[in-house]
Amino acid sequence: MSDYAALAERYIAAWNETDDDARRRAVAELWTGDGRYVDPLVEAEGTDGIAATIGAVQQQFPGFVFRLAGPVDGHHQQLRFSWELGPAGQAAPIAGSDVAVTDEGGRLRTVLGFLDRVPG
Repeated sequence: MSDYAALAERYIAAWNETDDDARRRAVAELWTGDGRYVDPLVEAEGTDGIAATIGAVQQQFPGFVFRLAGPVDGHHQQLRFSWELGPAGQAAPIAGSDVAVTDEGGRLRTVLGFLDRVPG
């Protein structure tokens, strides 16, 4: 598994972490202190803001899990990947793609999210 694929797996795992303390730790390990997450619905800055955003998404979609959808592509401290969000073991009603930029140490600096499929 490439470093980019491993990073994307850890990122998805953080979005699936339901324990608040464990989620904050996962985000702090993955992101730079001034990290930024932006998608069409939210803009979060810093590890506390990002962890809170993940918690809010989990509250909005209880029982749903994120999973990678396809290969992870990366080069020059940037990666892109697609994901799905839905009930475990079932078709996912929500899908998107993210583009991320890392620092020199491989920690996430910026993630730009796009929603590719959302329920009507």
